[in-house]
Order: sequence, then structure tokens, then C-alpha cells
Amino acid sequence: MTKKLLLLFLFLFFSCKETNQAPPVKEETRQVQSFYQEAPTITPDDIEEIDNEERRTYHIDNQYKYKYRTGKQDYYEYNYDIISKDSLGNEVRGNVNVRGKYGAGKITNTNGVEKDTYVQWIRYGVLKGTDEDSITYKFMVE
Repeated sequence: MTKKLLLLFLFLFFSCKETNQAPPVKEETRQVQSFYQEAPTITPDDIEEIDNEERRTYHIDNQYKYKYRTGKQDYYEYNYDIISKDSLGNEVRGNVNVRGKYGAGKITNTNGVEKDTYVQWIRYGVLKGTDEDSITYKFMVE
């Protein structure tokens, strides 16, 4: 019995030697690939040009308030004309692209000064926006 225990102990002792090497990593586990294409962030300059990918999916529907729509189902980007008033009561107009709840574009005040703005939906036809000077607006979709 003691010989069996001694042999078992020796077997365990010699089989459990320490190594300073990291475990091998399989090639396919080094990079995680997503099934979903990463959506680029909308910037104010996006309203100025339609790229080739957007041109292929360009869609106009006069029944809705957007000027045009690009993209695929569940990944649409809409373009809207917007209007608001600044803190002095002057009219501010602009154009924004919106994907999901958030978007960006450019607004112009009555003096012709153009500013970048970032918007988000707050209810149907109404966007809350902030311009580059941190002035907040409540935009109505035209």
C-alpha cells in the first residue's frame, strides 16, 4: 500500500512541473469578428456630400417629412430640413442627417453665420440640438 502511495506521489510530483510559458492561443481567438458592420458616427459635414454607397440606396418619399433616405433596413440615415428660433427670437434654419435617435448637421442664423449642430429626437417631428457654441435649440422638422 505504501509503495502505491509513494509511486502515486512521485508521479504527481514529476508530472506537475512549472513552466514559464503562456498557454498557446489559437489564431481565430486573437481577433473577435462582429456580424454587424460598425456604424460610422454622423458628423456635420455628412450633409454636404452623398458618397457612392449612399447614392446606391438613395430614396425619396414625399409622404414623409424627410428630404431623402439612404441605407438599408434597420440602418437608415434620414435627411431633414429644420427650423427654430434663437434666444433673441431670430429664425435659425438648417439641415441635418439622423440615424436612429441622434444626428448632426449645419444651421444658419439670420446673419448668414453657419454653425455645426448635433441633434437628438425628443418626440415626433421635434429635435433638441446644441450648436458648436453650446447654445441649445428646439428644432421643428419642416
